[in-house]
Parts: sequence; structure tokens; C-alpha cells
Amino acid sequence: MTVLEISGLSARAGETVLLDDVSLSLEPGRVLVVLGASGTGKTTLGLAATGQARPGIALSGSVMLEGSPLLVRTAPELRRARAGVIGHLPQQPSAVLDPVRRCGPVLAELAALRHHGRAARLAAARTALAESGLEQALWRRFPHQLSGGQQQRMALATTLVNRPRMLILDEPTSGLDAANRALLTARLAELSRAGTALLVLTHDLTLARALDGDVAELRDHRLVPSPTLTDPVRSDRPPPPSPSSPVLVVRGLTVRAGRTTLVEDFDLELAAGSRTTLTGVSGAGKTTLARALAGLTPPSAGTIEIDGVPLPRLARRRTRAQLRAIQYVHQDSRASFDEFRDVLDQVADTARLLRGLSRADARLEAAETLRCLGIDAADRRPGQLSGGQLQRCAVARALLARPTVLICDEVTSALDAANRVRLLDFLAAEATRHGTALLLISHEDVSAPFAITMPE
Repeated sequence: MTVLEISGLSARAGETVLLDDVSLSLEPGRVLVVLGASGTGKTTLGLAATGQARPGIALSGSVMLEGSPLLVRTAPELRRARAGVIGHLPQQPSAVLDPVRRCGPVLAELAALRHHGRAARLAAARTALAESGLEQALWRRFPHQLSGGQQQRMALATTLVNRPRMLILDEPTSGLDAANRALLTARLAELSRAGTALLVLTHDLTLARALDGDVAELRDHRLVPSPTLTDPVRSDRPPPPSPSSPVLVVRGLTVRAGRTTLVEDFDLELAAGSRTTLTGVSGAGKTTLARALAGLTPPSAGTIEIDGVPLPRLARRRTRAQLRAIQYVHQDSRASFDEFRDVLDQVADTARLLRGLSRADARLEAAETLRCLGIDAADRRPGQLSGGQLQRCAVARALLARPTVLICDEVTSALDAANRVRLLDFLAAEATRHGTALLLISHEDVSAPFAITMPE
């Protein structure tokens, strides 16, 4: 029996075509990997396969789940039709993780859809946690106490807990280091062999090659079979300037949460115009360090200096010049934008508020920066942009502050090869042009001249 059958699916946001006449079918155990550049409609396709669409997007065509139509159903009817049949892992874990509830009890509550009795629900939740590569010690943590990679795997656990017959996974390897990416790939292969149908939406060519399934590509909003799994993109990134006196000096930085030490006795120096990669396994404390430098998470000990001047521990105690000096691009780009305001205005706000530009001048500068990154954000809200497009918008917003130090946390995780190179080349050029020190937190090869690895 066919689990999912999509016929003639189209998606439009006003006059903009997002998907055009897409058709596919999945039987039990079949794997279909859909590749596509940022903005080609992968996330829209994943949502449509569950009978949903983002606000302002109209769907047409047919989506059948085990022979039952989804596009004609109300929200309560959709929930009942999907329960235990289909699981959806969105690109941003924040979409499914409750920020005010501990992760383990939420898993157990979700398990009640298919498992009866408290013991069975707890067992199913703990199994899903283990199968997602997470330690049982994370049961009592809130989502904000998890690293980006741990949040990604916790979101996966929410889809596995009820043993759905089909999984839709939108960029499932984003935020994962190489070891956890390999574990996830192996787990997906096991699920497929056990009869679970998989629809994988990704730009990760390594994942596409590793999964034993069919591969298609979204190109010009249509589904094209059998793309070439090669990455021909090359970069002519210029070298950074010769090392100079450091503009950022960090000494003995330590961050604790209760009795847990997240970052311990960390030292760092960054010179003007330098490019440094910070790597480490998921949960090593990379994002915590970044947030501490930006004043969003207070350190327990240590000092942070910009141009020889100590910074207050908290952002709210820093002057406007100090806020401008260190800009941080969070890995959850969608959560960093106000969904009810135009993206262009939000990108321009940094230049207006931190550099004193007029609204008109700030918008012109924002539009030009976004154009260099391949984005036209005029009159568009966050819900009308893909995850990869929003990542580039978040970088542009931080760059408009003309910071002394720019911290980029997994800003290429949702980008295809061409747009990844485009963004990194642009960052390198801007760093050289303005003397900005770049700290790039990434699991991917971003080809920075200097690299630091955080200990486990």
C-alpha cells in the first residue's frame, strides 16, 4: 500500500510560485531524498506532505496519506489523520520543542497517542531518546539548556516516539557534527529497512549519497529525478590580512548552569580582519561561549575585552558602542526574526539603531547587502522566506552594525553548496574591507585560516 501519494501539487504565495506540479509517491520502506538550493521549496513541500502550509501560502493538487486526502481537512481532522502515521521533523527544532517544559515529560505525553499506560509511555519516550543519540540525563532539561545539535536530535525523538509509518525530515543533519551525522544516517537506514517510508529534504550531498534510496531535485519549483551528486563549487576566497594586535581578548571564561560547567577556563584572541573557526562535538559549549561573548549568557568567571576595554558581563549593561562591537548571529535564524514585520526593515534596524543611519539610508544599505547574498526581501515577511534565506538575512543584519567582532553560529547549516560558498566569500570580503574579526562556529569546512576545537 502506498503511504504517501502527491499529485499535481502547487504552492503559491500571492503571485509567487513556490511549487509547480510536483508529484511523488512513497511505499513502506522507500527512501526519497529531495535536494534543492535554498529557496526552491523544500520546506514548503515537506509541510504540504503533512497537509499544512505556512500563512499566506495556498496549496492546490492532491496529497493522499494512506489513501485519505489531507488538503481538504480541518486542523483537528489533520491531527487525527496523521497521528501514528506520519512524523515531521522541521528544519528548526524550536518549531516542535516547548520552551517552557522539560523535554522528557513532553516526550512521554506525546507517546500517549499510541502507547497506553504510564509505564509504556515512559518506555517509549526513553527509547526514542536513546534512538536519537541522546543521553537519558537530558530528560529533565529545557530546550534552551540543549546545544543546537542536541535540540535537533530531541526534535527527532518527538517524531520517533510513536513509531510513525512515514517520516518527513527537513534538513535533519543541520547542527550535527560528523559523528552524530553518521549515527543519524545509520539510524535512518535502519528505519527504512524496518519498513518506515522516508522523505528527506536536504542540501547535504553526503547524506543523499549514504542513504540507499531514490534522489530527486527541486529545480525551478519542479521535481526533477536523478540529479548529479557532485559539488563543483569552488571558492577564490582571499587570505586574511597579516596578524596584528588582538581586538578581542578573552581570559579564563567560565560558564556554569547550577552545578554543571558548560565552558571552563577558555582563552581566546582575535585580530582585526581575522577568520577563525570554532569546532567541537555537539554539546561541547560552542553556542554557550558565543552567547557569553555577546552578553546573552553571563559568565561565572573570566574577562572579555574589546580594544583593551573590559566589557560588562550582560548585554543590557553594555553601551551602544559595546553592543555594536560584538554581533552574534544565532543558529536558529527563524526564531530571531519578528514574524509580523518585513524582513528588510528588521535587517536595516541594526544600521539605524547602532550606527544612527536614517531609515531610508539603512533600508538602502540593507537591500544592497541582501542583493549581494542573492535575496530580495522587499515587502516579505519571515514566513515567506526559506530557512537558508533567513540565515543569510540574519548575517546581513549583523554585518550592518559594522562590528569589531562577528560571531556566526552555524550560519551555513541550511545552505546548499553554491549559497554556502557565496556567503562565506562575502563574509571574508567584508571582514577584510572593515577589519572585522570573524568567529565561525561550524561543523562544516568553512576554510578559515585559524581553527580552535573546544574540548568535550
